[in-house]
Amino acid sequence: MFTASLTPPRSAWLWASTALIGLAVPISTALSNVLLAATLLGGLFYARAIWQTVKSQPVAQAAWLLFGALWLGTLYGATPWREAMGILGKYIDLAFIPLFMLMLSGEVARRWAQRAFFAASGLILLLSYLVGLKLLPIQQWMTDLASPDNPVIFHSHITQNNMMAMAIFLALLNAREAVSNKLRWAWAGFVGLALFNVLFMVIGRTGYLILFTLLGWLAWTTSAHYAQRRGKTWGIRQAMMIVVGMAAVIVLALQLSPRLNERVSAVASEYQAWQPNHGAGTSTGERLDFYYYTLQVIQQHPLLGVGTGGLAAAYFQQTHASVVKKTFNPHNEYLMVTAQIGLAGGLLLLYLFYTQWRCAPRLATPYAQDAARGLVLAYMVNCAFNSALLDHADGLFFAWLTALLFADTRHD
Repeated sequence: MFTASLTPPRSAWLWASTALIGLAVPISTALSNVLLAATLLGGLFYARAIWQTVKSQPVAQAAWLLFGALWLGTLYGATPWREAMGILGKYIDLAFIPLFMLMLSGEVARRWAQRAFFAASGLILLLSYLVGLKLLPIQQWMTDLASPDNPVIFHSHITQNNMMAMAIFLALLNAREAVSNKLRWAWAGFVGLALFNVLFMVIGRTGYLILFTLLGWLAWTTSAHYAQRRGKTWGIRQAMMIVVGMAAVIVLALQLSPRLNERVSAVASEYQAWQPNHGAGTSTGERLDFYYYTLQVIQQHPLLGVGTGGLAAAYFQQTHASVVKKTFNPHNEYLMVTAQIGLAGGLLLLYLFYTQWRCAPRLATPYAQDAARGLVLAYMVNCAFNSALLDHADGLFFAWLTALLFADTRHD
């Protein structure tokens, strides 16, 4: 499925620890950190190769540019250095992308990494069904949010649904590329169970948006590939058919899933009722308050921002006379980055996504190309409603999956 473009490290345990991050991220923060530390420790012996990876991989360069700007943001502003470095540490996953690329540069490593992620997704799916069907009582090792009405297992409903949506998308791509009907039906079975879990059982609304975005992208690109193979023209007519088809799918999902309908309707009603300073009573209103006051911070500090880690104090200054909830995290990565390091920082985040999109056609197979652009779309949506790169699980998953998909980028 992939063609290696870098020389993989000789230590099997080193690439294995990187591959196993795909198993750990959806399940355990502690295990993720252990594997991350092991990978970093081993990676110290490959410093020259890592630097060569940065020089040869535009995606790695874009990630380092963003992390570098956040590091510079610790050098100014009123935030104590320790607090600033604490926030910078939450973005450290961006700096690991070239290391992960090196460790996943071999085809075998990437194949096992993908299997690790699907193993974790399958385990979460199994446990979620057992909890949802009340066949398994809530366990101490599960997240505090777990319940039969919202059967999340290891992370919040936001994170679980986001990652499960990506698992569905990758499984559909695997089904499309499957060489046998038996394998294709196996992938289809996983997709069916995961779709029901996301739409009918777990309440993560960002996951709904990511899922529908990825399904639309899959329909779009698969139709384009099919038309190309048959020598037909792919144009506006086919595109409109995809748009209409996806609209029909969304309407059908809203009709069939009371949970989905309820969550979407709640967003609409809470949005209509929102007014500045009066959003604390609802989830949507709270987020709108976050956006509103963070935008005010950006308007006052457009060029350099308030410095890395400085949003909490700046936000408090904006809201100290009101009853709105105080936060250091506006639940929007675009606003989070821009408030800290200015408009240039927001542009660097967009540049990272743009570089990924631009480099995707250089990958060796249609699977890798479509998966890579799906990753971009998923995180562009995710970052609009969460600080996805700030969050440990979502941020590490982004860095790891970026490396997995872009490690075999061909050079012009």
